[in-house]
Amino acid sequence: MHRTPSRKNAEEGVTSVKLPPARADVARHLRRYRAWQRLLLAHPADRSVRIHFEDTAHALCAVMGECKAREAADAAEQYLRPRAPRRPHAPRTPSAPSEPGGGRTDDVSFGDALRSP
Repeated sequence: MHRTPSRKNAEEGVTSVKLPPARADVARHLRRYRAWQRLLLAHPADRSVRIHFEDTAHALCAVMGECKAREAADAAEQYLRPRAPRRPHAPRTPSAPSEPGGGRTDDVSFGDALRSP
């Protein structure tokens, strides 16, 4: 989430929250942008194709909050990349003391570690 101050409330120090776009919307806009981009590359002189490409580029920029179409496309691709699955946190159970101090090493001084047995 991005927090940006709104103009109306900037003087008061109030911030607004910008929610991220829906992944399906980003994917749809990116597909359209790439399709019109391919058509523009195939037909660079076609004014209608250029207008549609510019419209889809503008829409993608608006959805991604970027000013340049290439940056918006890069941001959309990064946003749509599969995320690593989050591992559930296993509850920590205290271990049985196998050595003095319960196996903890955070209370060992350097002097203890340097002594020979």
